[in-house]
Amino acid sequence: MWKTFNNGGHEGTYWAEGEGKAVILIHGYGEDYSVWEHQTAFLRVHYRVLVPDLPGTGKSAITQPLSMDSMGEFIYGMMTAEGISQATVIGHSMGGYVALAFAEKYPHLLEGLGLFSSTAKPDSEEKKESRRKSIRMLNQYGAEQFLRQLLPNMFAATFRINQGARVDNFIQQATKIPVETLIAYYEAMMERPDRTAVLKEIKVPVLFFIGKEDQAVPLDNILSQVTMPAVASIHIIDQVGHTGHLEVYEESNLILYQFVEFCQRTI
Repeated sequence: MWKTFNNGGHEGTYWAEGEGKAVILIHGYGEDYSVWEHQTAFLRVHYRVLVPDLPGTGKSAITQPLSMDSMGEFIYGMMTAEGISQATVIGHSMGGYVALAFAEKYPHLLEGLGLFSSTAKPDSEEKKESRRKSIRMLNQYGAEQFLRQLLPNMFAATFRINQGARVDNFIQQATKIPVETLIAYYEAMMERPDRTAVLKEIKVPVLFFIGKEDQAVPLDNILSQVTMPAVASIHIIDQVGHTGHLEVYEESNLILYQFVEFCQRTI
């Protein structure tokens, strides 16, 4: 069911269902809560699943200035509203950056941390310039034309060819996100700090889900990070791009379930 809370004077919204230990699934750039629909349907049988629409997406009001830290506070506010003292927090792409910001400030609230096609490293100068170019394109052409050019590259080549309707549905859902939000997310991603220290210091298990054909967060970006946590669950998936939770959702469901169960056993 949809629920709301006070996010610093602004309305924050999230989807909540199921019972038991809490699992939080945070969407990435160009996504909303619905991107986790397969995982929500699977995990709700076992856990209390919370899936936010980050500020500026869905009915969650955008907040200024927007940053990974402010969105980490959004997650904290949602947990507080639910009366949840600990959770396994999983973030896809930009959602992983939010999860890391949350983990840095609230490590005692974590039972596990999941980086789903995400990285603790900051943007390189080359990546920042690419985002600046994207902002210029958003201002010039609007969201739909920009997203139709960008988002197909989030999928592995074979999936794009064989599952064109699903790719188009993903793009269509993304076009509901305002240009203002898409630009604010880019700016927040460019400004985020290096959080590899979080991985080195974290006391709970960390999940790394890596698609071999991921162009947004390539394999070689993440490999140096998988040995940083004391305990890590590492999954490198063939013929998967940046959106494994959609491309191989059944395998993703099982990986997440096994990770959450593992986190419970290590507490």
